[in-house]
Amino acid sequence: MNICVIGLSHKTAPVEIREKVAFSSQQKLEEGLMLIKKLDGVKECVILSTCNRVEMYLVGECNGILDNVVEALSCYHGIKKEELTPHLYLKEDREAIRHIFKVASGLDSMVLGEPQITGQLKEAYGYAAGKNMTGFFTNKLMHTAFSVAKRVRTETKIGSFAVSISYVAVELAKKIFESLEDKKAMLIGAGEMAELAAKHLLSNGIKEIIVANRTYERACFLANEFNGIPCSFEEFPEKLKFVDIVISSTGAPTFIITPEKVKEAIKARKNRPMFFIDIAVPRDIDPKVNEIDNVYVYDIDDLQNVVDANLLERQKEAKKAEVIIEEELESFQQWLKSLNVKPLLVALRKHFEDIKNIEYEEAKKKLSHLSEKDLNVIEALLNAIINKTLHHPTVFLKNLSTMDNAYQYVDTIKELFNLKGVKGAEEEN
Repeated sequence: MNICVIGLSHKTAPVEIREKVAFSSQQKLEEGLMLIKKLDGVKECVILSTCNRVEMYLVGECNGILDNVVEALSCYHGIKKEELTPHLYLKEDREAIRHIFKVASGLDSMVLGEPQITGQLKEAYGYAAGKNMTGFFTNKLMHTAFSVAKRVRTETKIGSFAVSISYVAVELAKKIFESLEDKKAMLIGAGEMAELAAKHLLSNGIKEIIVANRTYERACFLANEFNGIPCSFEEFPEKLKFVDIVISSTGAPTFIITPEKVKEAIKARKNRPMFFIDIAVPRDIDPKVNEIDNVYVYDIDDLQNVVDANLLERQKEAKKAEVIIEEELESFQQWLKSLNVKPLLVALRKHFEDIKNIEYEEAKKKLSHLSEKDLNVIEALLNAIINKTLHHPTVFLKNLSTMDNAYQYVDTIKELFNLKGVKGAEEEN
């Protein structure tokens, strides 16, 4: 049995290729699983399909599997093989296992260390298992991958540094206000990053959002999405005094928030702090606003600088994560080796044969009066006893590869018969 990964990702394929081979619905995913499982040599199969990657995790005979998968994907998705093949990668055994562990831990993601991929992999595995596409090896591999991801999350700080503009904005707001639960926010304009920042604010406890837009209908639509209050564009300066956080992302050619407007708001607020996030290009907020006491302004460059610094920190933590992955990879390899029972069977029989030979030679000295024929009968009897004694253990050991706790039985037998030095075939070569 081999473990292999065949797929493509944001690292090897542009979006126009990734979208062509994506399994974008449960029906397509089921059809894909059935298609791949039918290929010669494939015993177990999981397909992970996200916006950034389409990967197949296979257990079986990997020899020639890449050509078969290319043929299957080409026919199913209607994409030419020569268009698809340059973007695909094949990883086998140790490299495949390492890759799966890195994917599960977010180390192979477009956003380094992002946690969503772990849930996506769990969902993909759960779906394949529900369709009886997985088995003993896949089950062990996936559960180990999830355990590795958990270790990376708990033993490193890879998820502690925000690496998206919108999330950085919220993290900065939390540093200024400590808690956001009693704060109010205003969203000016309908930029995508501003909307994402507003969603992050809501998830961090903001209870009320005022939405202002040049088109009032759009303001109403967004306010409904955020369970907020719509506001006409002309009214927003007057509303500034009621909010603690302002996210601005308009297409205005000049500043829409000036020092004069903010000074009026701060005075009405009795100098309670205000936090401005300017995600517009060109900027919506006059930089001089930042000179006012108790007012904090961050523009897109400020936020990007924080993102860049945080990404460096994530990269440092990723090195720690790599160490964890190598530890877990070695442990998984040892588990795989423990399933190779052939060396153990040979050693076990040799153990009994050695005992028989020693005792038989001692017995022959005391039975010198017996004929050669009689001694042969005794030796045949001893061999028959060994064969009958080892028959059931041999059958049992050969069937271990279907059992979740196979390695425990192997270790126990080694302990019982003092065979601790027995190594798997991989270790001997």
